[in-house]
Amino acid sequence: MSYNLLKGKRGIIFGALNDKSIAWKVAERAVEEGAIITLSNTPVAVRMGDTEVLGKKLNAEILPADATNVEDLEMVFTKSMEILGGKIDFVLHSIGMSPNVRKKRTYDDLDYDMLHKTLDISAISFHKMLQVARKLDAIETSGSVLALTYVAAQRVFYGYNDMSDAKALLESITRSFGYIYGRDKGVRVNTISQSPTMTTAGSGVKGMMELLDFSERMAPIGNADADDAADYCVVMFSDLTRKVTMQNLYNDGGFSSMGMSLKAMKQYTKEDDESKLTD
Repeated sequence: MSYNLLKGKRGIIFGALNDKSIAWKVAERAVEEGAIITLSNTPVAVRMGDTEVLGKKLNAEILPADATNVEDLEMVFTKSMEILGGKIDFVLHSIGMSPNVRKKRTYDDLDYDMLHKTLDISAISFHKMLQVARKLDAIETSGSVLALTYVAAQRVFYGYNDMSDAKALLESITRSFGYIYGRDKGVRVNTISQSPTMTTAGSGVKGMMELLDFSERMAPIGNADADDAADYCVVMFSDLTRKVTMQNLYNDGGFSSMGMSLKAMKQYTKEDDESKLTD
């Protein structure tokens, strides 16, 4: 169901690879809610993924770019304003990758060149994006910029590796740049901390299926999926949240507030009499 929450708004979605991507779902929902958008991903991702399919479906132009390259980002924002006919109202940063995770390097045996790449791709690219947009005055007053993060920025999750450090940096950039962008231009900058989601990138995390099962048992209302994330992003892009900025907002079914749930306890206890387990 559409509520026209983004009617007349212009947006850029970074990171849509295939229909498992959260960015893909966000792009679909944004257009459904009345927005016009451009799509951007790395040239290799555009070639190897299904971004062109999404572009045709949504009548959205695709701007291949490396989000760690300032010149590429300048191109994306400049061309997006030309294509869409004005300043940008919302931006989604859905970008993350760890070469250490891909190469199965454990956290106590990291390759530091790979760590630098993890931080640059997954976090510093967000700073570059915000800095480029601000210098170009590319985002409309009260515009909304979002990045996707995970609770592993605050807590240890086995197998999440150096991506935890990247997400912590991402959230710090959100606060620091959010203050400056809000103060000077009224632009909102937030992160959404999403439930573990079986995206192409997420599937590379060690123990992902077990993590999904654990968080589903822990979260009172269950894991939030990619469609839930898209709905939340749309609300954050809309004027309904025009005073929300510099926040890390959880979209995880309540997982982040839990210590131990009944479902999890039952999984790890030999107690087979459910009547003895209460709230």
